[in-house]
Amino acid sequence: MFKSPILGDSPPIQEMRLDIMRVAGSDGPVVVHGETGVGKELVAHDIHARSERRQGPFIAVDCAAIVESLFETELFGVEDGVATGVRARVGKIVQAHGGTLFLDEVAELSAAGQAKLLRVLQEFEVVRVGASRAQSVDVRVIAATNRSLRALVERGAFREDLFYRLSGFEIQVPPLRARR
Repeated sequence: MFKSPILGDSPPIQEMRLDIMRVAGSDGPVVVHGETGVGKELVAHDIHARSERRQGPFIAVDCAAIVESLFETELFGVEDGVATGVRARVGKIVQAHGGTLFLDEVAELSAAGQAKLLRVLQEFEVVRVGASRAQSVDVRVIAATNRSLRALVERGAFREDLFYRLSGFEIQVPPLRARR
């Protein structure tokens, strides 16, 4: 079994590795939970590398860093000439076609961003800003968060329907203090 020098080899890590092996064989969505700096993106890369999608792209999106006004442009893309000086741009979701879309800090998405992401996950298609037709996409979604999505759903701060679309599988990354 692969041993990461970064993750170590403690019992919690061994349990997490078994979870990674289990979910890698599936094509369902995954939520990776863990404190800041524990290696959630490394886990997502490992899942992707062990999956049938390993030949496809791995596209990471930092949801906390996306400015609300640019959310659709970043994720969905934009058509040429939508506004003066705007050039066509492929969105992150289309870039991930055939591979894995990693949504880091998904709990930081605004309510509007959550609704737009939910639509993509329901229909598996995106509409570029300024486009009139939808484009089909085939992506596996791995989301990561350092906050409890369940608690956010209970407080009304995260959409319940989006939570269920994202959390086909859940993996907990142990904190650094629990590792050898």
